[in-house]
Amino acid sequence: MRAESIAIVGAGLSGVYAAYLLEQAGVSDYYLLEASTILGGRIRSVKGSLATNDQDRFDLGAAWYWPQMQPALDALVKSLELRLSHQYEQGSMMVERSPDVAPTRYPSDTNAPSSMRIEGGMLALVQAICKYIPTERRHLGQRVVAIDINDDAIALKAETISGEYLYWQASQVLLALPPRLAATSIHFSPELPANVHSEWQGTATWMASHAKYLAAYPTPFWREDALSGEARSYSGPMGEIHDASLSSGAGALFGFIGIPAHSRKRISQEALLRLCRAQLVRLFGPQAARPSGEWLVDWSQSSLTATAEDEFSSEVHLNAPAASVDIAPWNHRLIGIASEWSRTYPGYIAGAIEAAQSGVYSLLNKKQQLLS
Repeated sequence: MRAESIAIVGAGLSGVYAAYLLEQAGVSDYYLLEASTILGGRIRSVKGSLATNDQDRFDLGAAWYWPQMQPALDALVKSLELRLSHQYEQGSMMVERSPDVAPTRYPSDTNAPSSMRIEGGMLALVQAICKYIPTERRHLGQRVVAIDINDDAIALKAETISGEYLYWQASQVLLALPPRLAATSIHFSPELPANVHSEWQGTATWMASHAKYLAAYPTPFWREDALSGEARSYSGPMGEIHDASLSSGAGALFGFIGIPAHSRKRISQEALLRLCRAQLVRLFGPQAARPSGEWLVDWSQSSLTATAEDEFSSEVHLNAPAASVDIAPWNHRLIGIASEWSRTYPGYIAGAIEAAQSGVYSLLNKKQQLLS
């Protein structure tokens, strides 16, 4: 049994940011448990085959944020001295209204405020935060499967990649994974109150039903034809497409697969890749048929993100669940800090920052009250 004061379950953005905030507050009696062997959670940035440095990465998960609307996240990005680039929107967009009708050009919609990307992908944000977190505090490949309160301590049971079990102890738990995933994959003893479990189970998980396709090219050739890289389609398989090119000059297009998660299971990855390439050819011409690299990520197939219920989820975020369980014996010792617990930005990158801040400050205030 390994004992520390604070356990952070999940090392996505909210988990690593919670650890960062504890470090900034001079608190070192914590540990971070992550089921995956990599950090970042629903943030995934990959290098293309033509990449020359770590800045040449494409986002397969979260990709944008809006500085004017999300000031806390923007302040963090600036404090970490990360470079930004605007989402490319110059030129015309393409619209497919029917499989039998050729795509049509329309003036692009200009977003206001502008969508921003982080140079190096969103993973650059995670990596910059992790520079402040000692490596000995991070424990990867450990999936928490049980959280039990025993007298004054909270016991956590974690399953390793090899199937072994490790046991941890804490006085407080910051739960940095989606409410629905926590309710489904973690055994709580004593059981969570029925209303809390129901609320968590009913909270849609951001991105859990999504799939994303990205094709990389040596250059953004569509810009030569005065196209923005943006497209909307009623023919599919992608319903919404955007330019994902890098400031280094490498071109890329990405799209959200419009086929529902439960239907995608009946299509092979090879077939779906082929359909996506054919769609880009229809929209942007024959050069789109030969990407230098392509990726297809179906988040609904990840057991670290989605549950069976997410295959049919509407993913509408109306109300965030209560962030802490205020009924004995939990009594605010279990605090949710994933993006879905954010009151202002549930399901967004900014929501992960807000929820982590709220949870950590609440925990630190209670610790201060106990000491005073």
